[in-house]
Amino acid sequence: MKHYIAIARPSHWFKNIFIIPGFVLGLLVVDHSPENLFLKSIFAIISVCLVTSANYTINEWLDADFDKFHPLKKNRPSVLGHIKYEFVILQYVMLSVIGLFLAYNVSKAYFVTSFVLLFMGFMYNVLPFRTKDRVYLDVLSESVNNPLRLLLGWFVIIYDFLPPSSLLIAYWVGGAFLMAVKRYSELRLISDRSNAELYRKSFKHYSENSLLISIFFYAMVFGFFFGVFMIKYKIEFLLTFPLLAILFSWYLKIGMKENSVAQRPEKLFKEKLFMFYCIFLVCSLVVLYFVDIPFLHVLLNPIFPK
Repeated sequence: MKHYIAIARPSHWFKNIFIIPGFVLGLLVVDHSPENLFLKSIFAIISVCLVTSANYTINEWLDADFDKFHPLKKNRPSVLGHIKYEFVILQYVMLSVIGLFLAYNVSKAYFVTSFVLLFMGFMYNVLPFRTKDRVYLDVLSESVNNPLRLLLGWFVIIYDFLPPSSLLIAYWVGGAFLMAVKRYSELRLISDRSNAELYRKSFKHYSENSLLISIFFYAMVFGFFFGVFMIKYKIEFLLTFPLLAILFSWYLKIGMKENSVAQRPEKLFKEKLFMFYCIFLVCSLVVLYFVDIPFLHVLLNPIFPK
């Protein structure tokens, strides 16, 4: 049984922390909290964990023939033949059904978003689509899960309208930045180029240089759209922009380490100083939300006469 629990990757549930900003933003926007908020929040957390575990389940099974070429993933239960197809399908269906059932009890919008999250996992892993094999699309399709998680947090509180599109796009390309750093770290770990290409087909078209260029691109696009969000909704957030630049630079530095935890983001807690910095950044954003700095509003006024 432990092998089937392992392929559901409960250790990866940590990634669902990305629903919290959507949840908090929703609470800040509404005048009053929805009914049964505590119960809905519990359903929401369990639901997103089960749906993502369903995606991990088919990911592990369908990647077995590729993971054997990875120096670390070759020890996964699916690669070693410890799991059976029938039970994998049963586990996938059970996790999906229960996860979606709980999602429906949160809100219809939460249910639809959960279904899209499940569908993106299918597209990412299953032939003939298998977007994870396609250069650049592998990063962009996987990182769509980030704005979906933001929406899930939002839809626990608000059902009838969406959060700012600038924030959703920033969340998406921010996730793409994280995924591209992961690809870069993986490519550096697998020194044998032929093995790297057998492990991940997209590596046939990637190089360390092309991945670094894409990382730079995603960081720039994130900066633009998050800047739009800050200026439009809370200009005081601009004061955190240098902190965000440090965050992105620091994460790239982590990704450049030998056998970096960037390959396994669920292990990021081992970078304790980095985690403390993330907490400090979040606290800075929370404080600035409640602070009004009048002189910054001068930046909103046009310099040139119309």
